[in-house]
Amino acid sequence: MDIRIEKAGSLKAKPENENALGFGALFSDHMFIMEYDDGQGWHSARVQPYGPLSLEPSAMVLHYGQEIFEGLKAYRTDSGDVLLFRAKDNALRLNQSGERMCMPPVPPEDFVAAVTKLVDTERDWVPNSPGTSLYLRPTMIATEARLGVHPSHKYLFYIICSPSGAYYPKGLAPIRIYVEDTYVRATRGGTGYAKTGGNYAASLKAAEIAEKKGYEQILWLDGVERKYVEEVGSMNMMFVIGGKLVTAALEGTILPGITRDSVVKLAKKLGLPVEERKISIDELLEGSASGQLTEAFGTGTAAVVAPVGELTYKDQSVVINNGQIGPWTQKLYDELTGIQWGKRPDEQGWVTKV
Repeated sequence: MDIRIEKAGSLKAKPENENALGFGALFSDHMFIMEYDDGQGWHSARVQPYGPLSLEPSAMVLHYGQEIFEGLKAYRTDSGDVLLFRAKDNALRLNQSGERMCMPPVPPEDFVAAVTKLVDTERDWVPNSPGTSLYLRPTMIATEARLGVHPSHKYLFYIICSPSGAYYPKGLAPIRIYVEDTYVRATRGGTGYAKTGGNYAASLKAAEIAEKKGYEQILWLDGVERKYVEEVGSMNMMFVIGGKLVTAALEGTILPGITRDSVVKLAKKLGLPVEERKISIDELLEGSASGQLTEAFGTGTAAVVAPVGELTYKDQSVVINNGQIGPWTQKLYDELTGIQWGKRPDEQGWVTKV
């Protein structure tokens, strides 16, 4: 893919305190863009100055929600190299989401080339401080200027970069989660496995309620029986039960997380048996009472691993591992972030040097 580069006339000042970056608040100098038209395919690939998009008020994304996105990171090693983690897998997942949303695929090699070119252009924006990274948000939207419920004939694919601080500035502190039994995130046959904005919009009401009750995240139950655990917030959820790592199976209602897959593979490598199956909320309550439930954590790109110290279902609260991070949670976090930051061997071939 031929990528034209148009450099910004003036560059933004880099933040002085990298550990105070937060998440998703600052954006770099450049972005990648290319366009799609039926009959022509993808064209006009370019890196250009970061700035507003121009859309018709009738652009179909604004009316029918035909939109998908991805999230991945670039990491700076102690030696100054910049690494990407499993970028091709993000490309494959983008196309899986696109198939569900009737959107054209981006050739995986073009996706990786676009990410690599943009990160190379924005190399100075990759933070140096421990725990920091450059978050990348590839996005595709429907841009045809027409009303009527049907797939668009025109699309825009773009990538923006956001330098991000350490997700845990005070360490891996376990969070409190609220088990939601009124609202649902997804049902089988829906768009739960697609990374599309509508899934996140549908979660906001329950998240608002949980926050008012003093909880950091929501644990979603299935949309039919309201008894089987699915995701926690926008992360995949995992439990250590009876000496095994247990997580919900991929049956079309939850996102096939790349961090989830990485943790599953690393757990098996480290000798922790893994079960991908249905997990009822009753099993968790009983496991807590019997001592079989020893750890719980979410997995996702932003946090990598988010330990859970307490969950509340209806009027019953369960404290997990005395509210402390568990040994397997810590070990998996250390192993995975060690690979991402180039501190541990990449035996799986997950890392690409920019």
